[in-house]
Amino acid sequence: MSRHDASELASCLGRQAEAVCRRYLPNGRRVGRYWVVGDARNASGRSMFVRLGGPDFGKGAAGKWTDAATGEHGDLLDVIRESLGLVDFRDVADEARSFLSMPHQLPPHPAGCKTPASRAGAGFADAARRLVAISRPISGTLVEMYLRARGITAFHETGSLRFHPRCYYRRDEDGQTETWPAMIAVVTDLDGKLTGAHRTWLDPSGFSEICLGRAPIDTPRRAMGELLGHGVRFGVACDVMVAGEGIETMLSQRSVLPAMPVIAALSAGHLSAILFPETLRRLYIARDNDRAGKRATAALMQRASSAGIEAIVLTPQLGDFNEDLRLLGPDALRANLRVQIAPRDVARFMMLAV
Repeated sequence: MSRHDASELASCLGRQAEAVCRRYLPNGRRVGRYWVVGDARNASGRSMFVRLGGPDFGKGAAGKWTDAATGEHGDLLDVIRESLGLVDFRDVADEARSFLSMPHQLPPHPAGCKTPASRAGAGFADAARRLVAISRPISGTLVEMYLRARGITAFHETGSLRFHPRCYYRRDEDGQTETWPAMIAVVTDLDGKLTGAHRTWLDPSGFSEICLGRAPIDTPRRAMGELLGHGVRFGVACDVMVAGEGIETMLSQRSVLPAMPVIAALSAGHLSAILFPETLRRLYIARDNDRAGKRATAALMQRASSAGIEAIVLTPQLGDFNEDLRLLGPDALRANLRVQIAPRDVARFMMLAV
């Protein structure tokens, strides 16, 4: 299925957004113009909200959702995938068509036709490029202070991170615009092309155990652009790399495995869908110790195995590898990773931290 066809399918689901939510997110309920639930996997709670009305495509489209607790966002195809635990997008599309009582294949778009969805995606990518362009390197900035406060010492090959001193933030589309300093992370594809950007708004007053250095706002982490399959990269992947969710998680690993290339997929759902470099032969999966991390790891292992790539899971002692680094220290993190990576990779990648 092409990206255009997937956008059309998501749009069709959006026209029946409330019915989709009642079917796949029954633990939620309608609150005004939104369906409110715990997360895209149908957990109880109120952190995720799905827009029930709006245009078919673009900003504010019906069916678009955001999880305020994690910063994840997506459309109703993501809801179907996550709530049913599906891995192959073909199965997601078949389930969506079954719900919509649609034929198995959507009619193709005329050659050269650019849909509203593709225009919107290009617009978000353009906005990401502008944001990156007006940001600056992190050396000596609040971003470096924030990362050091989280125990991170790996600042080599961090050109994908930038600093913006006054990055716009709005709680929702109707909210008042605020400005906060932010860490800007560049999302790229396998060819190094920018496809999006991730923002982590920071607290200018410094690190605290409550917010962990992030700004005291509802959603201090948000992404824009095309994320699926892509990520924030540190180092150049050849035959071996590590994939995980968060930027801080992957930089924590780089602090004790400085030569190992890594990719931060930014969420559990996106981790399960990362694209593999053609040269990749062994993939380490840095999982988070939660339900979403477990599911993402299982899905990614299955995909790697199908592609003939050896997959090895790296498990933290606490909730994630940044918690291990902050609370247990770099020596404990190094010892934990040393016994989990392949012996042939110890000498290759576990050099003295820089």
